Amino acid sequence: MNGHLFFYIGLAFLLMHEIDAVRCKEWRMLPGLSLLDDKRGLRIFALAHIPIFGFLFCGLIGMENNEGLIWGLNIFYVLHFGLHILFLRHNKNEFQDWISWAIISAAGLFGLLDLLV
Repeated sequence: MNGHLFFYIGLAFLLMHEIDAVRCKEWRMLPGLSLLDDKRGLRIFALAHIPIFGFLFCGLIGMENNEGLIWGLNIFYVLHFGLHILFLRHNKNEFQDWISWAIISAAGLFGLLDLLV
């Protein structure tokens, strides 16, 4: 685990957020995907996560020195939180309940903590 407990907790929250993103139809807020009907948007959104997660896990498990990847992902956790703040009033935003925001906020918080520690 190479001393990045906060990073891995943040990763768990980010992965949980991606599950929640399907429930909240996040593709409706994304440029390009928002133009598609829900059936196509869901398919592309879901299938796009397969290579993303594959590269992520290969980078975390298969590399001896993955500090750069961890650092970059921590920054992404924080920026991702900021993007959700920017899209808070988007008319297709369904991340309205406390659980969604707890998950999004926790990912950003743990990414920030790992950068600071």
